[in-house]
Amino acid sequence: MIGPDQRAAAHDTETPDTVQVRFGIEFHDKNPADGTAVMSMPMSGLRNPFTDAPSIGPLAILVDAAGGMVNHYRRRADQWTVSSELTVELSVGNIDVPGELVASARPVGPVSATSLSICTLARGGTVIGYATVRSFYIPAGGFIGERSPDPLVRTPQTTLTDLMAVRPRPVDEDLRVLEQRPDPTLYNDIGIVHGGVAAAGLELSASAAINQQRSNGLLQTASLRVNFLRPFIAGRNSRYIGTPMRIGHRTAVGDAQAVGDDGKVAVTARVTAYR
Repeated sequence: MIGPDQRAAAHDTETPDTVQVRFGIEFHDKNPADGTAVMSMPMSGLRNPFTDAPSIGPLAILVDAAGGMVNHYRRRADQWTVSSELTVELSVGNIDVPGELVASARPVGPVSATSLSICTLARGGTVIGYATVRSFYIPAGGFIGERSPDPLVRTPQTTLTDLMAVRPRPVDEDLRVLEQRPDPTLYNDIGIVHGGVAAAGLELSASAAINQQRSNGLLQTASLRVNFLRPFIAGRNSRYIGTPMRIGHRTAVGDAQAVGDDGKVAVTARVTAYR
């Protein structure tokens, strides 16, 4: 096992610096010996490209970064971690307010075949939800080396679609399809789309699917549950597909799939929303 000092200096292959800088994620505290991490991310102005409503989807990027880091601290020296499950449960749906949302992550239980972490989500000192990240371990191996500088310069006018390198397709019946464009800045060090970015894309498309034909009183996501099935490879054909499962007057459930450039379903999610 590597010691605490070595863990502190170790490179996290799941959420590289490029992803943290792109989305404004900042470290507030970390204790590799105890396996805890506190990170924040600005959420104001991040809107769903289909509905133009504030989106909680990008919160998954912060959760995967903080929770994944805690699981990363607990690995062996010859291992890397890869997210296998991610959940977000919120008590409020609208988080489009000035300031930052803070995720305080800590481990749950002992390490086994997987490692589980839980994040307390707070805004302005008030807890608004919880999230979990489960990671499993893979042998350490080759990974993306030094990266080119991020070509995207973030300004107050930069949209969520620009940050995530996604583009919505024209509406196709009940489906809502969001294209995931290739962007090396958004890849983890294994060369696949960052898990939090993929989870955000799934929430965007599922939320759009269950809010179709609503001009006001949109249903707001309260629960997001994600399963990572295989590597999500970005390319000309990579996309997120949102489908409504049930749409009621005050609640709805939608599913989404991330389909890689290889045509395989790589990540799935279920979204539950309320009004």
